[in-house]
Parts: sequence; C-alpha cells; structure tokens
Amino acid sequence: MALDAKYSAQSVEDKWYSYWMEHDFFHSEVDDREPYTIVIPPPNVTGVLHMGHMLNNTIQDVLIRRARLKGFNACWVPGTDHASIATEAKVVNKLKEEGIDKNDIGREKFIEHAWEWTHKHGGIILEQLKKLGASCDWERTKFTMDDDLSESVIKVFVDLYKKGNIYRGYRMVNWDPQAQTTLSDEEVIYEEKQGNLYYLNYQIEGSDDHLTIATTRPETILGDTAICINPEDERYQHLKGKNAIVPICNRVVPIIEDEYVSMEFGTGCLKVTPAHDENDKMLGDKHQLEVIDILNDDGSLNSFGMHYEGKDRFVARKEIVKELKELRVISKIEQHLNKVGTSERTGAVIEPKLSDQWFLKMKELAQPALDAVLEKDVHLVPEKFINTYRHWMENVRDWNISRQLWWGHQIPAYYYGDGKEDFVVAETAEEALSLAREASGNSDLTASDLSQDPDVLDTWFSSWLWPISVFNGILEPENEEVAYYYPTNDLVTAPEILFFWVARMIIAGYEYRNEKPFSNVYLTGIVRDKQRRKMSKSLGNSPDPIELINTYGADGVRVGMLLSSPAGNDLMFDTDLCKQGSAFVNKIWNAYRLIDGWEVSEEKKETEASTIAIEWYQQKFQKSIAEIEDHYSKYRISDALMTTYKLIWDDFCSWFLEMVKPGYGEPISATTQQSVIRILEENLKILHPFVPFISEEIWQHITDRKPEEALIVAKWPVTESFDESIIGEFDFASEVISGIRTIRKEKNISFKETISMSVINSESTSERFDPVIRKLGNLSELNYTTEKLDGALTFRVKSNEYFIPVSGAINVEEEIAKISEELKYTEGFLKSVQGKLKNERFVNNAPEKVVAMEKQKEADALAKIETLKASLASLQ
Repeated sequence: MALDAKYSAQSVEDKWYSYWMEHDFFHSEVDDREPYTIVIPPPNVTGVLHMGHMLNNTIQDVLIRRARLKGFNACWVPGTDHASIATEAKVVNKLKEEGIDKNDIGREKFIEHAWEWTHKHGGIILEQLKKLGASCDWERTKFTMDDDLSESVIKVFVDLYKKGNIYRGYRMVNWDPQAQTTLSDEEVIYEEKQGNLYYLNYQIEGSDDHLTIATTRPETILGDTAICINPEDERYQHLKGKNAIVPICNRVVPIIEDEYVSMEFGTGCLKVTPAHDENDKMLGDKHQLEVIDILNDDGSLNSFGMHYEGKDRFVARKEIVKELKELRVISKIEQHLNKVGTSERTGAVIEPKLSDQWFLKMKELAQPALDAVLEKDVHLVPEKFINTYRHWMENVRDWNISRQLWWGHQIPAYYYGDGKEDFVVAETAEEALSLAREASGNSDLTASDLSQDPDVLDTWFSSWLWPISVFNGILEPENEEVAYYYPTNDLVTAPEILFFWVARMIIAGYEYRNEKPFSNVYLTGIVRDKQRRKMSKSLGNSPDPIELINTYGADGVRVGMLLSSPAGNDLMFDTDLCKQGSAFVNKIWNAYRLIDGWEVSEEKKETEASTIAIEWYQQKFQKSIAEIEDHYSKYRISDALMTTYKLIWDDFCSWFLEMVKPGYGEPISATTQQSVIRILEENLKILHPFVPFISEEIWQHITDRKPEEALIVAKWPVTESFDESIIGEFDFASEVISGIRTIRKEKNISFKETISMSVINSESTSERFDPVIRKLGNLSELNYTTEKLDGALTFRVKSNEYFIPVSGAINVEEEIAKISEELKYTEGFLKSVQGKLKNERFVNNAPEKVVAMEKQKEADALAKIETLKASLASLQ
C-alpha cells in the first residue's frame, strides 16, 4: 500500500489507539513476569485536561510503554478523585441556577444530584487522556467514592480511632468561608498582599489616658477580650491591674501581662482576640479569657458585630474604619505588606476559627515515612526536595481530617446522647447501635436514637490509601493482586502535593502494608509561559491541550512537552516546542517514505559505502542506547528524548540514509535494504515510548504482523558493547564531507559534477570511510599525497589538509580577488584582537572568560589566515 505524502496524525492516532484497546495491550493480570506498576495521581472528577496533566501523564506513559517493551508486566492504574470541595461547589452552583438551595433539599437528595453530576462529567478528563495516547489499564479505572474504596476509607478511620490516633478536639482551624469548611494547614496558600496597619487608641477605664494597639484587622476589635503587655516593659508599668475600653462596643477588658508580647514589635500593646487568632487563643487559654466569635460561617458578622451584623467581613472592615475615624480613635494608618492565608481550593481568604473537628495524630505515624526518604528506600527525584520533605515531616502537625461538606465519605461517628460528648465509632450503623447500647447501658436504644456525624473526611484521607486501595489491599490485605503489584515502582506527580499526597501515601504504606508504596517519586516542574508565569485559566495563558493535539498531533505534543522538562525544574512552554515535535514526527515519516520508495534488487551487490555505513550506525546505535538507558535510570526523561532525537534526526536521517541510498534511478541491493529495515525497526522501538502512534504506524506498514507482533509489545533493544573507534572515524569523515560540501556551496560547484580530491594524511586517519567520503562528496577520485597540490582549493580537518583542483570549475582570477579581500579583512581583525591582548590593563582587569574568548579569536584568525594563504598560493 502506497504511503501518503503527508502524515495524517488524527487518522493514525484513532486507528492505533482503537487497535491497542481491541487487543487488550494495556490490560494487566497477575502472571509469572516481573510487574512494573504505576498508579495515576487521580485528577479531580471536576477537571478537564490542562498542561500540567499533559506533562505528568506523558512522562507516565513513556515509563509504562518502555517497561512493556522491556518485558515487564506493565500495569498503569487510572482513576479520579471525588474532590469534595470542588465537586460540592459545582453541584451547589448548578442547583442555584435551577433555583434550588442545597439546605432545602437535604443531604440525601443533594448526594443524588452530586452522583448525577459525577456520572455526567466525571469521565471527561480520562477520555481526554486517551487522545494523548495514555496506555492505562482502563479496565482497572477507579474512583475514590467507589464502594470498595469508600469501605476502605471507613475501615481505616475506625482502625486509627481504635488505636488512639484519631480524636475529636475543639481547636483553632483554617476556615474557608466560601466553601464553608475547614482546611488542613497544607491546603492554605500564603500570599503577600498589600494592606494597612491601623493604630487604634483604647481608653483606660476611669481615666482620660489611652494605650495604642496596631492591627491589620480592625473589624476583629469587636471580639477583643483583653489587652496584653510584657511585664518587663517600663513604658506600661502604670497600666498593670487596670482595664481598657474597646472602641465601638465599649466592652471593658482587662490589661493582662505575658512575656509572649514583644517589647520591640509594634506598640508593645497587643489586642487579644481568642476566637480569631491562634496565638491569641493560647493567651486566652492561659489567662482564662472570654472567647467571642464575631463571624458567621460565610464570613459575615454575627450578632457580636452589633450594627454590622450580616455584612461581609471586608465590607464591615471599611465601614468600621470609617466609624473609628469619626470617633477619633485612629491615630495613624500605615501601608503594610502582610502574609495572608488563602484557600488552595477556592482562593478565599482563610479565617482562623474555633471549632469541634476530627484530627489524626501525625508525629509517630510520620516517622517511618521520614526514615524511608532519608535512607533512600524511597527516592525523590530530584533530590533537592529531600530537605523540604524532611523539614515538613519533622515539624508535622496533627491533620484536621473533617470537612463541613456533604459530598464525600461521611465520618463513621454516631452520637447517641443529647450532646456531642457521647458517641461511638463503627464501620456500619448496625455495629454502631450495638456499641452505643453497650456504652450507654441502654439496651432499648434504636437506630433512630443515633445520629451520624454530618461532616465528611478530607479528600486526601481517601487518596492517601490510593496505591493500596486500588488493589483492594485494605479490605483484603492478603489478596493476590496487592501481593503482586504492591509496592508500585514509580510515582510521577507535582512538587506542590509532596505533602498533601506523597508523604501521606508513604505514611499509609508503612501503617497498612509495613512497606513503602513506591520506590521512586519523579517530581515534575510547573508548566509556565515564556514570561515565566504559571499557566492558568485566569491569566488566559494556557492553551487547550486538545486543540494542541488536533493541531500538532499527539506525538508532536508529547515530544514538545518533553523537549525541555527536566525533573523538578519548571517547563517554559511555548507552542513552538509542539511545532518542533511535529517537525520531528514528519522527519520520521519522510525517512520511511524514502526507504519504502526504493526499488530493491536481489542481484545487486552491497556497496562498500553501505557496508561501512551499516557497521557504523549499529555501533552508534549501541552507544546511544547506553546513554538512553543511563538517562532513564536517573529519570532524565528529557535527556533520553534528546539523545533519541539526535540519533534519529542527525545520525539516521541526515547521515545514514544518505550513505546507503542508491543513486538516482538505481535500485538498492536487497541485502542493504534488509539491513536498513532491521535498523529502522530498532529505531522504532526506542522511539515508541515518546511517539507511540507514528512508530506503530510505520512498524505495521513494514510488513503484515499478527497482534502479538505489534510494536507496543515488541522487545526493547539489547544493550551490547560498541566500537568507539569506528564512531570516532566517522566523526572525522563527516567533517571532511562537510568541508567538501562547503567548498561546493561557496564556489557554486554543482553536486552533480564530480570532482577529485587529494589529502595530506598528517593525522594517519583510517581509510575505512573513504567509500562514504567518495559517495557523499561525489568524488571521481580520492588520492593520498605527501605534497601540496598547486592550483587547488584547500580546507583542513585537524592537521589533515585537503585539496580540490579547480581548473575549469571556477574563474581563477575572481577567486584570487575574493580570497585576497577575505585575507585582508581577517588580518585587520587579527590586528585589533592582538592590540587588545597586548593591553596590560585589559588583560589584568577583564573577566577571565572575556580574555579567554579574545585568545580563541586570535587562534581562529591565525588558522584562517594560514588556510587563506595556502589557497592563494595554490591558485597563483
């Protein structure tokens, strides 16, 4: 079948993806081979493919396809995360558009809507990954709210509670007023924001005197319950034992003493608001202060906000500042750069809030996970992240695992008394009833007497079990699959979830399997634009990945993404990278079209040039394979691609095919053609992880193949020793060929016109590549001599001098004039460079690199002058 002149990415991609799926090449079952396992970082069920997903999943697919070729039982488990906060927000907004309030329909009906939304939108991102070529085992697709995964989550909660690791506490937590739920410390992003620092005067009770405090949040004065000074501060000795009056609300509060207050910072007087600041809460507990929470869950002021009740906190702030000015309470306002905590999910400014929440003790659980990384049982790539990981793990705080949402895994705690003190924790309602009867001593309790905690678990509390739960390792710890596939091999993820997810998975691995969940963690960089800005929808600087695939083909985009994405370093993405990737794919296609178009002759003997070319390329291929394997072993995927890219583009297409292709209108020998096909097939194997579609298309076009002979399950090339000398000899020969081509170009000598060449072989170079030099230089003869050739153009490769007679080929007088002019210019250039180098001030004061560059210029000019003079001498 004739090949299309132009490669059609879309039709090829659809054809081969369907073929791979039809023949179950992505599917893995337990067998006697060594497994190679990757679990996908489950994208949010709300998500669509973005550039970060593209990079992450391209790397995973490269690793899994290579493992498949190397004979491993490759298993890549896909799936999605239920994303409590994001999904609930989507469903709430959808209902709002329909005029429905979440609280009016109740939990059960809301969950039905959430499932309906999930079934409709949840598979979008996984379908998009198929367009990229992701060879996931789709039969194993999991969702963190699947029955078995949900059951695993509940089982783990109950187990950790029974071990005393989970507790309920009244603590200061991070509150997201937009999502109206708590967040863990790791879900809070701190941003520097320009704000104001307000200096407020508080009157001393029974006096005309006042003290001054400084605050960035004047609205919180309505929750003040004390003023604190340092007992050693001489300025405020007269305030000891007195009270102050809080402006606006006129609340009388005590002036307390504590060494916590810095005498150097601010005014030395600290307003204490225990309900709205963690440090103030500690002071409040120590001094038994009243706690006054002025905010509702949505961030508006409550009844303690007095006449500002119902107003948003930021609106209230402006209006309170206005009132304080009118009361002449503000002594001054300064601009102030402040670190503000924002929600990683919604972007809302976080409020510290006192609340009853569920917590997981982390210190003891974290130790094995810390040791695993420090002792290199789990490798972080790149290693620069080890110190960051260690700092976090050594300072880990208890994990707030409860969320005030409906979508997610409902906490399996059941209350049976009047308050929140009497509860039991159980995997099922039936078990809870039995435990509640036992705990209360009331055998008459019924299911209706129990109420389950309305909160759900943090989404990460399900995904931290992912490498275990996808193989049902929590519910059936001894099952065949988890014993075979766990621990997994590699995890590819983003550094920003190193603590959210990676560290917690390692913790869960040691707690529930007593071993690591994976051996290597490849941390990708952030995809940024040319201006180094993170790609995002809000900035409008992120291209649509599907549009990129439609424009440049999946293979082109894959190559583009990997061309400049070293592990852990950010990728400066530009669509020109995809153009380059697409050009590479077209180069491969055109190379095969050339091979496929040759007429083959059984009678024709193989040429000397072809024989040496094949021998050279086989050695070059082996050298490249060794480099590629080294790059893979160090997770330098971008470098592995570049070595492959250069081998195919430069060595195979630009040199090898030129060396073996038959003359115009002539056939190629069958022996040579068979060798070229064998070499091409080896090339396709190392190309396949990067460009799976075009490589399979060419592989299948070479000859009819059975499904079990498909490239996707072919055998990775065997690494063998190689002959460095032949590679070096070709490098020398290629410079000679380039020299001939340069002279042809500069002197307008047609390539069709044969020329002769003589060489003074001072280097004693091998003559092995002479047939190749004769062919690619179109030489009628190649002679070795000991004397310079008069009337010839010359060039040098190292100390070898090459002579090309020019009689009849060029106008000698014009050539003499041209060379003389170039010689004059070069001598003038040399004079100016040597003038600089003779200047002691320049040599002594200029940077070492600059001086070295000038010396190199001098050496280059001297060599050029020598060659030009030799050329002139030969023409005169």
